[in-house]
Amino acid sequence: MTSRSRAARHPARTGRLAGSAAATTAALLTLAACAAPGAAPGPAGPAETSPTASPAPTEPATEPATEPATEPGPAQLLLATQAERDTLAVVDPAARRGSAVVDEIAVGAAPWDVAVDEGSRRAFVSTAEGVAVVDLDSRVRTDLFPYDHRPADVAFGEYRRGGLGLAVSPDGERVHVAVSTGDAAFLETLDAGSGEVVSSVPVGLRPFDVLVSDDGDEVYTVDHDGFTVTVVDPERGRTRAIEVAPSGREGGLASFEKPHYAVLDANGDLLLPYQGRALARVDPGTGRVTTTDLAADTHQHGVARADDGTLVVAGNGPFGNAASGPSIEVVGADGTDVVLPTERRHETVAVWRGPDGAEHAVLAGGYTQQGAWDGATVVPLAEALDGADASYEITIPGRPQTVAPFEEEPR
Repeated sequence: MTSRSRAARHPARTGRLAGSAAATTAALLTLAACAAPGAAPGPAGPAETSPTASPAPTEPATEPATEPATEPGPAQLLLATQAERDTLAVVDPAARRGSAVVDEIAVGAAPWDVAVDEGSRRAFVSTAEGVAVVDLDSRVRTDLFPYDHRPADVAFGEYRRGGLGLAVSPDGERVHVAVSTGDAAFLETLDAGSGEVVSSVPVGLRPFDVLVSDDGDEVYTVDHDGFTVTVVDPERGRTRAIEVAPSGREGGLASFEKPHYAVLDANGDLLLPYQGRALARVDPGTGRVTTTDLAADTHQHGVARADDGTLVVAGNGPFGNAASGPSIEVVGADGTDVVLPTERRHETVAVWRGPDGAEHAVLAGGYTQQGAWDGATVVPLAEALDGADASYEITIPGRPQTVAPFEEEPR
């Protein structure tokens, strides 16, 4: 990691989110990914206010500690969408010298998200043009499924139209993709075999992330510009929007305190980090939102969850009501909270199992606005939870946006 600092450790916290001071340096920084579409780089938007208090939590934000799996298994590689290109990179995170990319697959312009269906040995990629279907064994795009709401033109960048968040159903039969038209967004559900759009329903603006419940009956979109999570029943075409705004909605489209990405916990609740200050827990059944404290005090984007419940969150600096610099926050299942300062910014996070079976977080360097870099940071989780920064960087060209692990078959 560039310019390592000693990891900051914090005791477990379970209290509700309290008010916080606005960042004094935010006005000097370029507008981050939460800015309104078309906003020019420059000082931060309207002055922030203290967060709105959220209901007191009724349970911890993480699960009870269990013994992590450390037995070696099938070799894992990563897929990384190269947002400034038309390619999907196959990445070996163990490669510390030169490029970590072992292959590149042409998928379509401006790929955003990627999801793996190990059962069919396929990956699905949301691009500006359609959903690309990739055979993982031959490493070839075999199809390109068009969207029901096709963009009039193909572009690159955070505000480009087309596919954003994407997920595959547990049985591999459906692909759920969030499609932005610029002034609206839809969750399109496609048949994974034929590519036919079997359902299309409106959701909140700019859905960065899509998740599927363990039973496949519900799909969740994380609506960046809507301050919502939309719960979708794709079979019946029904939707419910849940407001998730622990810091309020002050500033509207120019606000920094918006939802970005989420992860499901063992109970089926969604966990969303906000500004290194609050971890919002959303019960999709009741719509109840509770919060617990985070320690990083930085503008956060991606989040991932390890098998034992450990959370890893990417932080990008002092924007909005967050005052600290970029960091990687690791929250253990027992509540241990470790903040690893870094000069790098990151967008999304995945958990990768190394050759020895140990779990690592991999944070993609494709931050959606200024500060993106062509690489990723790999963080051994056991060492991080012990307060040691054993992280290292790998090179991935083309601004890697999203990373996802998959098991490599013998070639």
